[in-house]
Amino acid sequence: MTLTEKILARAAGKARVQAGDNVWVKADVLMTHDVCGPGTIGVFKREFGASAKVWDRNRVVIIPDHYIFTSDSKSNRNVDILREFVKEQGITYFYDVIDDPSGKWVFDAQKGMLKRQYGSRYAGVCHTALPQKGHTRPGEILFGTDSHTCMAGAFNQFATGIGNTDAGFVMGTGKLLLKVPETMHFRLEGALQPGVMAKDIVLHCIGEIGFDGATYRSLQFDGPGATALSIDDRMTIANMAIEAGGKNAMFEFDAQTKAFVDYRCKLNGTRADYEPVERDHDEKFVYETTVDLSKLEPTVACHPDPGQRKLARELGGIKVDRAYIGSCTGGKTSDFVEFARVLKGKRVVIDTFGVPATPEIVHDLQSVLWGDKSIWNILQDAGVQMTENAGCAACLGGPVDTFGRMNAPLKCISATNRNFPGRMGHKESQVFLASPATVAASALTGKITDPREHLPA
Repeated sequence: MTLTEKILARAAGKARVQAGDNVWVKADVLMTHDVCGPGTIGVFKREFGASAKVWDRNRVVIIPDHYIFTSDSKSNRNVDILREFVKEQGITYFYDVIDDPSGKWVFDAQKGMLKRQYGSRYAGVCHTALPQKGHTRPGEILFGTDSHTCMAGAFNQFATGIGNTDAGFVMGTGKLLLKVPETMHFRLEGALQPGVMAKDIVLHCIGEIGFDGATYRSLQFDGPGATALSIDDRMTIANMAIEAGGKNAMFEFDAQTKAFVDYRCKLNGTRADYEPVERDHDEKFVYETTVDLSKLEPTVACHPDPGQRKLARELGGIKVDRAYIGSCTGGKTSDFVEFARVLKGKRVVIDTFGVPATPEIVHDLQSVLWGDKSIWNILQDAGVQMTENAGCAACLGGPVDTFGRMNAPLKCISATNRNFPGRMGHKESQVFLASPATVAASALTGKITDPREHLPA
């Protein structure tokens, strides 16, 4: 069996499953957020009763993160709905925007978008917060009401996005009926060259198969090239499985995975026992390819979908109005480090927005010094508008006052994960997806630029 099949078989209580089987699986964690949480709660109460209790209050994780730092009253109300449900159910893991469990969330526009407006428990973008807070464990099943839940596949976990109706059912029963997906195999070999990042790997792979080439399939990444990747790099790749239509992504368990998960579970006091899955010799794949990482170049996904792959060096004639770094895909500490490496001592020529994924990442950037300056200050000196209000921000568009949102038909080069029309705001805007390094280089020139031209000596 493949890695995905082995996890699903275990969760279904079966010795073996194969692609195409329909099986009932037990959930280990259900995650929801402010966009889909109220709808999920509504389905749960409608189907199980107004006084029903969730199947396990320690396995439901609620993380407001999408439409948070906005004056939009309905968006603010959604966070309050989550808080009321958490109090009613006694849910353990709720990463609220405010510290007062009886309070109401109101964004203060007078304070502006750049300075912190959240309490001590706020966790930021759900997919980055889940592993940071110790909720991603190898061999487990994670369901989330967000398509990029597949990012947790970096931890040898079956993680997939589901809709509100399915989530309401899981909330009440802890189970879900799934069809076992076919598995596509991506063997990674070699090592990335300077200026090439994990984002370039996944954009290359999506470009090979198309934005619907993995529809309801699992994407398994392994081989020596995968083993050499950092946890952050694996998260970037797993995150964008959905951009090819994938059901989930899977990486092998190794010492890096163990060290990360063990530390995070201990740090946060979350459940520390888990059982990873290992590869079989008789895996059956519906597709197989080998990617030589040493031959990859900085890559861009052009408007209007993630499968429109081009090399950055081929796109120098395209001018851009805006640059953006952030989101679950591109807002990690390591993403900002590479972004700053290109920008250090230079100045951007277009509007450039930086949105760290979590408060922990904000702290990293503000506390780590390069010489006598923090990474945060280096970016500010380069002209980047950096916000302390970690969250999804303009990645999903959001209300018109969302930080970094395109409210006009602009062209933006972005380290985010999706570029369908209207994704980051105005329906006639265009989004070009690229690595943090490519975004940084393009911010320096005002046109799509190969970052290898701007690497420090």
